[in-house]
Amino acid sequence: MTVISTTTDTDALTLTLVAEFAAPVEQVWQVWADPRLLEAWYCPPEFPATFTTYEFEVGGTAEYHATGPDGTRYPAWWTITAIEAPHRLEYTDGFADADGHRLDDPAPTRNTVTLETIGTGTRMTLLCRFDSLPHLKQIEAMGQEEGLSQAAAQIDGLLARASAGSGH
Repeated sequence: MTVISTTTDTDALTLTLVAEFAAPVEQVWQVWADPRLLEAWYCPPEFPATFTTYEFEVGGTAEYHATGPDGTRYPAWWTITAIEAPHRLEYTDGFADADGHRLDDPAPTRNTVTLETIGTGTRMTLLCRFDSLPHLKQIEAMGQEEGLSQAAAQIDGLLARASAGSGH
């Protein structure tokens, strides 16, 4: 399994996921940079993501939705706040209504993705920062920790297919 740990720190108001992959940083970066790869893993398998807008640049936005097993759509958005390819991505994300308007409840989350080389592979750390303890608890109650783990566990398959397709 790729996920090494998920840790919630109520004092720091953070949720941190650490995963390791047997692929170079540049290849792992692509699962964030390419919207088709991103939607193949970003949400848990039973709630697949569809990105309808993806502007991968500082200040760019992403609009997407997860689709539940019963067909219900859960709209959401990103604003990308920093990119240091291929090692760091920062974005704010939140939920939207059915018309795509951003919602304030729950509050947006500030996220930082870092990719670092370890041996012949990559360690990915996703740090999610919350505005308050009630915000953290609300997202936690929605199953965020388990959902992140399930989502990240799908990356190995994408990387294996990419390696097979490139002849590595």
